[in-house]
Amino acid sequence: MQHIKPAELAQYLADSEKKQPLLLDVREPWEYETCHIPQAQLMPMHTVPLRFQELDPEASIVCVCHHGGRSMQVAHFLERNGFNHIINLTGGVHAWAKEVDTSMPTY
Repeated sequence: MQHIKPAELAQYLADSEKKQPLLLDVREPWEYETCHIPQAQLMPMHTVPLRFQELDPEASIVCVCHHGGRSMQVAHFLERNGFNHIINLTGGVHAWAKEVDTSMPTY
């Protein structure tokens, strides 16, 4: 598993020359509704064991949660299940709001 800081992810997402990763937001729906990174796909952590087959195991997937703990657990789960390009967002959406999009609500 790789780790990426919010500013690095923002720079990566802004580069139209690069293939865009799947942003997998593993928080609860109410958290996602409060704030989320644009283009993020919601798949709450408790649903991942039932739904991970919906994901491409060869795609680059950036796991996102509030502070980075849940997303790291999901990232480990995906790796154990054959996913090869997993990245965890260090500090989660909270760090994204503090470092990249200061207009994003926090909780």
